[in-house]
Amino acid sequence: MKITINKQNFILHPCGAAFWEEKKILLISDLHLGKVSHFRKHGMAIPEKAIPENFKRLNNILELFDAETIIFLGDLFHSKMNKEWNLFSDWTKRIKNQIILVEGNHDIISKKNYIDLHIEIYSELIIHDFLLTHHPTERENLFNFCGHIHPGIKLKGLGKQFLSLSCFFRKTNQMIFPAFGEFTGNFYLIPEENDKVYALAKGEVIEIKN
Repeated sequence: MKITINKQNFILHPCGAAFWEEKKILLISDLHLGKVSHFRKHGMAIPEKAIPENFKRLNNILELFDAETIIFLGDLFHSKMNKEWNLFSDWTKRIKNQIILVEGNHDIISKKNYIDLHIEIYSELIIHDFLLTHHPTERENLFNFCGHIHPGIKLKGLGKQFLSLSCFFRKTNQMIFPAFGEFTGNFYLIPEENDKVYALAKGEVIEIKN
């Protein structure tokens, strides 16, 4: 789905990433690499084959768009360094894209590790008239792209059945990105009158009308 914000065009992809056409920037939030290994270490029954799934999704989205830069809107890595860091390090060396990290609350790994991979790190970033942060932030005259919340929406059918979907949640001057990573969960939001919801369905993004 293509949307326009402040005269800039963005393609929303059902994986949860967005491509900024004019800037050739791929925006991704809440990847939470290392979470599967973290859970497995603490005894949760998550199959190890789930670990490469995030990298498969990253490669798939990079093949679709001619992105020059990838900007992660925080929570790139879930917690302390584990074996998934080596997979991430190898992945960064195989791609040609510039990588930027806007720090999130889970990004506790030493900055030196990112710098060694030529990844730029910022607490926030302003491009054009857009403010890129991890936590939802309001700033006068700027449109905020952010993550952190892992937004989702629950849809109710005529037969009282419910469908839960991740979504891009857009307010007047803000859009909250869905979590890109596996096993991240959702926080379900209730849209108000002027909010727009772009739900991630199977293979497509669907605008949900209030």
